[in-house]
Amino acid sequence: MKSEEFIKKIKTTVSKGAISDVLDILESPAGRNPEKELLEISKWYNNLNQKDKFFIERVIEMSVDTSVFGFLYVLDEVRAIENSPNKGSLKLYYSKDKISTLLNNHDMEYLHDLYNSL
Repeated sequence: MKSEEFIKKIKTTVSKGAISDVLDILESPAGRNPEKELLEISKWYNNLNQKDKFFIERVIEMSVDTSVFGFLYVLDEVRAIENSPNKGSLKLYYSKDKISTLLNNHDMEYLHDLYNSL
């Protein structure tokens, strides 16, 4: 798997999946005894008009995309997670059939840039 394919899968599986999951929870909280706060939020959401629901969906999309982008920014080592001058490095490998591929190769396009390009 190459970096581009990885990011496409992240966009589909993680980002779109999270957006869909949150919207499903808002529409109908799952479980035998959902938390009272979640039930209140669901009731509020379900009473919104279509335009307002559309805006809520956009806010959820922005939040998810910003979170995934920020995580990829860290994996690309553009944003440090350590405050010391002696920082470690992050390496993300995909391994299959005894072949390992470095996905956050700094000599290639950054993962966060690939994510934004989709």
